[in-house]
Amino acid sequence: MGPGFRERVEAIVTQIPRGRVMTYGQIAALVGNARAARIVGGVCHYGDPDLPWQRVVNKSGGLASGYPGGRHGHKMALEAEGVEVSEDYKVDIKNLLWQP
Repeated sequence: MGPGFRERVEAIVTQIPRGRVMTYGQIAALVGNARAARIVGGVCHYGDPDLPWQRVVNKSGGLASGYPGGRHGHKMALEAEGVEVSEDYKVDIKNLLWQP
């Protein structure tokens, strides 16, 4: 990815409101490379731990196994914000997706 990719991803993630989510692909498109969803996932995994990475999910609303504590840890972080997570570790992407 080009210079500043990580910074652009982090800038978008900081804007996601509490109780809402964005997808890896959605973020990738917003930073200029719609095909870079996996790279966004890497930024999420290794990025600044103080950012709200719990608000980033896959395109079907699924939680990340690479999140600290696995999908259960991801679930706990979202539920702490009032987001309902299903037993199969998914959120209601249709109602929770945030568009900046």
